[in-house]
Amino acid sequence: MADHRIVDGVVGSAPVGDARAPAPPPGGVAPAAGAGDAGWALAVRAARPDDIPALTALYNHYVRTSEATFDLDEWSEAQRAEWFSHYGTAGPHRLLVAEAPDGGLLGYASSSPFRPRAGYRTSVEVSVYVDPGGQGRGVGRALYRELFDLLDGQPLHRAYAGVALPNPASLALHHGFGFRGIGTFTEVGSKFGRYIDVAWLELDLERRRSGRGGPVPDPSG
Repeated sequence: MADHRIVDGVVGSAPVGDARAPAPPPGGVAPAAGAGDAGWALAVRAARPDDIPALTALYNHYVRTSEATFDLDEWSEAQRAEWFSHYGTAGPHRLLVAEAPDGGLLGYASSSPFRPRAGYRTSVEVSVYVDPGGQGRGVGRALYRELFDLLDGQPLHRAYAGVALPNPASLALHHGFGFRGIGTFTEVGSKFGRYIDVAWLELDLERRRSGRGGPVPDPSG
C-alpha cells in the first residue's frame, strides 16, 4: 500500500459510465461532464483547497470502516492540507475530484510518486476513493478516465495500484483500464484484528499511449 504521508491506498468502485473532457483552461483541468450508470450527471475537475474538508471527511470514513487504507488514525484537515500540497494542476502528480450537481464530493482519484527516489520518477501510484453513496454509479470509472487522459501527456512509463484483498470491485475497475496483476504481498498489513493481503497491479502507460501519438520523451534524459 502507499505511504499515507503523501499518497493513499485504493478502494474499489463498480464498473461505471463514461466521461468526456473538454479542452482544459490555462493552468487547470476543465470539468469533464459525464453520466453514471443511472444517467445522473457528475463533473470531474482538479481538486481545490476548498475541497480539503470534504476530502478529509471521505478519507476518514475509510480509515474508520475499511481495510482499503492501512491508516488507523483519522487525519486532521491541517494534515490533509499538507498532503494536498503535493499535487498540482500540471505534471504527473494530480488530484481530481468528482462533483455531484449539488456540489457534493462523490470521490477523488490521485497519481502520486511511486517512491521518493529520483530513479522512480517515470512511475506513479494511483488510487481512487468513492463516497459510499456514489459506488456503482459511474464515479470511479469517470475519475480514472480523466486521470489517465491527463497522464497520457506526461513522461511516465508505468502506473501501479495496491488493492487490499478481498476487493473484487476494485480489481475489476483496474483490469478494465488495462492493469495486470504482478503479485501479492501476503499478510503485509493488519487492521480490525486480521492480517491483510495486498495485490499489486501494473499499467504500461507507453502501451496505453501507443494509439494517441506515441510515447512522451523523458526531458531529464
